[in-house]
Amino acid sequence: MMACGSRSNEIVDEFEKLVIKMNPPRVTVDNTSDMTATLVKVDSANKYGTLLEVVQVLTDLKLTINRAYISSDGEWFMDVFHVVDEEGNKLYDGQVIDRIEQSLGAGSLSFRGTDRCVGVEAEAEAAQTVIELIGRDRPGLLSEVFAVLTNLKCNIAASEVWTHDGRMAALMYVTDAETGGGIEEPERLDTVKRLLRHVLRGSSRDKKAARAAISARAAAPHAQRRLHQMMHADRGVHRADDGDAAADDRSLPVVVVEDCAERGYTLVNVRCRDRPKLLFDTVCTLTDMQYLVFHGTVIAEGSEAYQEYYIRHLDDGAAASDQDREQLRRCLEAAIQRRNTEGLGLELCCEDRVGLLSDVTRIFREHGLSVTHAEVATRGERAANVFYVVTASGMPVQAQAVEAVRAEIGDEILLVKEDAAAPKSPPGRDGGGRSLGNMIRSRSEKFLYNLGLIRSCS
Repeated sequence: MMACGSRSNEIVDEFEKLVIKMNPPRVTVDNTSDMTATLVKVDSANKYGTLLEVVQVLTDLKLTINRAYISSDGEWFMDVFHVVDEEGNKLYDGQVIDRIEQSLGAGSLSFRGTDRCVGVEAEAEAAQTVIELIGRDRPGLLSEVFAVLTNLKCNIAASEVWTHDGRMAALMYVTDAETGGGIEEPERLDTVKRLLRHVLRGSSRDKKAARAAISARAAAPHAQRRLHQMMHADRGVHRADDGDAAADDRSLPVVVVEDCAERGYTLVNVRCRDRPKLLFDTVCTLTDMQYLVFHGTVIAEGSEAYQEYYIRHLDDGAAASDQDREQLRRCLEAAIQRRNTEGLGLELCCEDRVGLLSDVTRIFREHGLSVTHAEVATRGERAANVFYVVTASGMPVQAQAVEAVRAEIGDEILLVKEDAAAPKSPPGRDGGGRSLGNMIRSRSEKFLYNLGLIRSCS
């Protein structure tokens, strides 16, 4: 019976490949239909994961999606995305348009072209070792992790670190500090994993409280998608008390999941503060929870974003039970929030060297700063790193502490992010104190500026 089932799956896969081959994806970049944005239109066979790949391509090209319309009819879908560049302008750069057409055109939608690791040059990927870490967050944890890797003569070429709900997840790409190649010795990999797991556990005796996984050769995962997957899987096992989150529920996204049985769908509505990569985060979560989006509307123009999806599970059923809908709602909320990292942004740009990250994060810790989010990249011989920091108690960092840290590390190489220097102008006077807009805008908008989620405070 198993052999027969396997054969059936092979037939289905071959049929899907034939459908895609006979009807390759078509992409159109339209710069005339809209006065303020470029329209990217994608027609393709409706295959599980394709929507995420399209959004991932546009997001990785650092494009902002102001509007999106998703429509699926049977085995085919048509998506229209209204996109602008980082400055909010239409796309006139021919190279960017060519990359969109090449990345989304015939033969490209296969999840191969966009699975890229963060901050790593293509030619270097194969020579790196991938480390995945997840555990309970605490002040100074990242400093301890970097110190262990440095002591084990590992160089961190790239990394991304997220913290949320009392947990920390990290994806790191490391090389041998002496040879510059990947680490392949089984005994050495076991030592790295054992010591990192020990650091992640801290004083906890729960062996399941932390996890360290190592791949000897870089599999080039898409870093942010992988972090979502790691924190989603971890959420079911380790979840902080909801009391802390409820204390400031003004910052929470509004997610409503309803049964739409008469149409055979589950209806998802999301309203929240707009920010970069929001659409990627929600579509990533729906995909990883094995939902297909059949129809959708996304509007993200202004300070708020609105998303509506009609979805079905891969087993052709809607999320029929209350438990399923509640789980989906909580997971979407978590996916939106975990990128809303609080803290002051600090940019480190200097010549790269072994032990740089260990030294910098040690200085942060000695001055009472805790890293809530980190993006580590290496470009040739240069390190280009961004850290978001708060005090050890989670409060905003005082100017004196920032200046002391900069004086020790170097004023010229450690800078406060330009978009984190001043608060945004007061919120609009639109009354209606209980409206969703006021609920979101009532939160200190300096956080938005500090997090790089808005471009201007004027």
